[in-house]
Amino acid sequence: MARYVRVTPRKARRVVDMIRGMPAEEAQAVLSFAPQAASAPVRKVLASAVANVSRAWVDEGPTLKRFRPRAQGRGYRILKRTSHITVIVSDENKASNGRGGTR
Repeated sequence: MARYVRVTPRKARRVVDMIRGMPAEEAQAVLSFAPQAASAPVRKVLASAVANVSRAWVDEGPTLKRFRPRAQGRGYRILKRTSHITVIVSDENKASNGRGGTR
């Protein structure tokens, strides 16, 4: 699990959707060649995994609010979004024998 990652949840979900349900080795290979910036934190989370990726999701973290000066003394709000990335792994052998293999 990675919390407060400075990647928008929408962009991180695109990356997580690519690897959901894949074997861990294949998912690591896909993430190492993915051009998206969100693939680096997702790859770090997945590196701690040793089995098959059974569930993966991205939740929205707190939003940092900033202001940018604009014309005539106005200020526009800038929202810098963060993400909480969660990857749950399962052992393929446990999942196949009916004991439910999520860790």
